[in-house]
Amino acid sequence: MTATTRTPHGDELAPRPAGAAPAGTAPDAPARRRSGRWIDHWDPEDPAFWLDGGRRVASRNLRISVFAEFIGFAVWALWSIVVPQLPAAGFVLTTDEMFWLVAVPSLVGATLRIPYTFAVPLFGGRNWTVVSALLLLLPTVALALVVQRPGTSFGVLLAVAALAGFGGGNFASSMANISFFYPEREKGKALGLNAAGGNLGTAAVQLAVPLVITVGAGVALERAGLMMVPFIVLAAVLAWRCMDNLSAARADPRSFAAAARNKHTWIISFLYIGTFGSFIGYAGAFPMLLGAEFPGVGLSIAFLGALVGSVTRPLGGVIADRVGGTRVTIASYGTMALGAFGAIQALERDSFGLFFGSFLLLFVATGVGNGSTYRMIPAVFQASAAGDGAPGDARARARQAAAGCIGIAGAVGAFGGFLIPRGFAASTSTTGSLVPALWAFIGMYAVMALVAWAVYRRPGAALAAARI
Repeated sequence: MTATTRTPHGDELAPRPAGAAPAGTAPDAPARRRSGRWIDHWDPEDPAFWLDGGRRVASRNLRISVFAEFIGFAVWALWSIVVPQLPAAGFVLTTDEMFWLVAVPSLVGATLRIPYTFAVPLFGGRNWTVVSALLLLLPTVALALVVQRPGTSFGVLLAVAALAGFGGGNFASSMANISFFYPEREKGKALGLNAAGGNLGTAAVQLAVPLVITVGAGVALERAGLMMVPFIVLAAVLAWRCMDNLSAARADPRSFAAAARNKHTWIISFLYIGTFGSFIGYAGAFPMLLGAEFPGVGLSIAFLGALVGSVTRPLGGVIADRVGGTRVTIASYGTMALGAFGAIQALERDSFGLFFGSFLLLFVATGVGNGSTYRMIPAVFQASAAGDGAPGDARARARQAAAGCIGIAGAVGAFGGFLIPRGFAASTSTTGSLVPALWAFIGMYAVMALVAWAVYRRPGAALAAARI
């Protein structure tokens, strides 16, 4: 006898033996059917299950997840394009204070990524997507209120900017949720689409805000927050109506514990600061840099940096599959250093074209580096686990540690979004120029490239033979 599982949306999944336990339950446990759009049986590794309905359900959840994460990134990046407009709205702020307002959302978002990862197994992916989307109403409505009051203190502005960090946390829960829906053989593509779709939210908001706030007379900066409200509500409604919770999704603190004990987690996290941290940091600071250094150009083109950094992320993974993630990551650091050097030359020559082109090169390199560094994670842990016990056990431990590393590296890497704007602020405050900060970033890229080579490519290194 077989029983057919039907999702709350009417999707019919592959048959399973009557009375068989749902994934994640004891063998003799009865199949549970609950309200709240929970799916109690989910086995994407079973080809029949996957082809006879599983893929369709996973794709539906992925589409809504990408949209919700897109909105999360847009809110996370909102202050990057609002801050350069504050003087026009009557606010009197120092350069250091403006960089603080750009940097603090990244600090909060990075900090929230670990707890957001555990929220999905605790509350359910669909439920948490609804909650995390609705939480974005706090930073957007608060922004719309405070920007209408030029007398608002810097402390209040900083607190409201910090609320935008909720959008940064959404990335971690979204990635964790989608990983439960897909089989191992298709996770890379699904997570890549999810990540790239989210990153594009940064470019979209930097494109839209300058257009929306200048419609009519003056600068209506409150529209930057209000324009996001309908999309936030739409994301919550779509998640509520179209997504699912999986009973099989379980928090696995052991994966984080295994990753935290492994030195490669912290090496890759350090490398990821240089790739993803550079992307989110430069994306946050770029509108301010353009406005300060080339005020006549306008902010309408600032979005192009985040755009090229987002669309090149999948390319990094594709190239890494062919030639190895470490090689691509090292090349990305070299290209970022070249871009930063070009920006230095542009500042010395007062050349907008060279400055803009150098930063676009930087953004392309960060996108490629994001994809290649993430691609290194499973390869590193599989290679380091080789020969550690029975092959099956070693692979299982490697997958477990790699999953934890992805969560930790994603959180640590996001702190670069705080460090880069603060580096520009310190450089400007002490020397009146961005040049010292750019030289410091070049030095860090050199160090990161050296670490990647020494650990994963140097002849004689433990993992050199694996060609990570």
